Amino acid sequence: MTTSTTAKSPTATPLLDLQALVVSVIRRRRLWCTAALLGLVAGAALAVLLPPPPSAVTKVLVAHKEDQPNDTGTLIRTDVALLGTTRIAGRALQALGSPEEPEDFMQQYWGTGLTNNLLQIDVTGDSDADAVARAKALADAFVTDHVRRMREAAEAEAEALLDQRDRMRKELAQVNETIGDRPTGSDPKASASTESLFARRAELNSRIADFDQRAAEARTGTPRLVSGTQIVDGPRAVRHSLPKTAVTNAGIGLVLGLALGLALAVVGTVVADRPVLRRQIAGHLGASVLAELRRRPAPWHRRRTRAARERLTTTLLRAVRGPAEPVSLLELGAARSAAAIAVDLAAALADQGEVALVDALPDRRLVDGKRTSGDLTVVSAEDAGSLPQPTRRIAVGSLAPGTAWTDLEHLGQHTVLVVRAGHASAAWLHTVARHLADRDVRVIGVVLIDPDPRDRTDGTLWDGPHTALRGPDGRPAPQDRTGAPRTRSARQNGTRQPSTTAAGAPDSDQEAR
Repeated sequence: MTTSTTAKSPTATPLLDLQALVVSVIRRRRLWCTAALLGLVAGAALAVLLPPPPSAVTKVLVAHKEDQPNDTGTLIRTDVALLGTTRIAGRALQALGSPEEPEDFMQQYWGTGLTNNLLQIDVTGDSDADAVARAKALADAFVTDHVRRMREAAEAEAEALLDQRDRMRKELAQVNETIGDRPTGSDPKASASTESLFARRAELNSRIADFDQRAAEARTGTPRLVSGTQIVDGPRAVRHSLPKTAVTNAGIGLVLGLALGLALAVVGTVVADRPVLRRQIAGHLGASVLAELRRRPAPWHRRRTRAARERLTTTLLRAVRGPAEPVSLLELGAARSAAAIAVDLAAALADQGEVALVDALPDRRLVDGKRTSGDLTVVSAEDAGSLPQPTRRIAVGSLAPGTAWTDLEHLGQHTVLVVRAGHASAAWLHTVARHLADRDVRVIGVVLIDPDPRDRTDGTLWDGPHTALRGPDGRPAPQDRTGAPRTRSARQNGTRQPSTTAAGAPDSDQEAR
């Protein structure tokens, strides 16, 4: 007893093919390289065309009464927020004698907390001198306001303590008066009450002394805070280096442009869904990849490209040998390559008899009317019927959107697809395979134009009935163990075809459908 397994279809790809995504993004290198270059140029141009305004900087040491070693920067953030108030801005403008509005002036400076007690003030101005003057006025206004607030807080605390002391003194006077009015005697109850009054008087004296000490400390600590708040780094103009700024802006623009370009390339790749790998194109078209050619070979690759074209011509000669049936080369994004391949194939077949090239391309790349090129006769698709019967026809057509599908079978029942990688979407490749199968046009194979050099996938359909060429190769039909001809698989060009019995008659269920 045997168990049959069904091979996985080559077109069953994961939801997100990372290899295809990376290859597609690399093929779009012109997009993200251009975006990166534009970002580089824009950053450098921004530094030249929009130089930073004159600016000045100063640093202020700020002392706080509530300073703690574990402070997380709350106090200095409060100072930064106070620096950006209309009160500080107004006093600075008043010191400068400027009629500018505080709200407008606040947009031209900002503070930064460097540490818990160090504040940096950055100011812009019309010139370096103006920026330095503004920075000094702001620093002085901030220090003055901070000192005033510290003194007011200390005075308010001292006044509150002294008020408590005065209330304690009034109560102490009442207690002393009560003690003086008590008669001296041996009454136990009177003695106990007098002792409680003496205890209360001692407590009041202690609290009064504590309030006096605390009020004195509050006033004594203010000079320390005042002297601790000072300008430690005088206002100075900030020197801007144009080359350094240009390099920095150019680097930032390069990174941003590259990131934007890569993002656009990834989104465009996912949305467009244009296969670039061999296995993807072969799976969508339902035909194996015969050969690959560069679209625009570099000068140092011409010899290699010429050798590849010669190998391709030899492969196609083996595929189309036999009866002089018309063969077509149908291009998809590679009209020039398809025309060159057709000329090479026709020239190789010329020694076997008369050969004519039929130009069915929309732009009449091979012929305009009717002419003869050397030993090859080149005619248009309209004049192909006037050729003599023994003449072998090599037609070149297009599979671009708008193709007249009913004309494909008249170009030849056997075809070679010349497809440029990354040109057509997966849906259009399926459409091409379906229409070719409906018109009963057999695909010999696929010639891949402009493949990715990093593509290591296999372009052969190993699970199909034909693992290599599809065409009249002259070999006898394969037979099964009983000697009867083996039937073809139901799969043809990526579609399902009616199955046949051993006698060649259509199956009843398929015929009914």
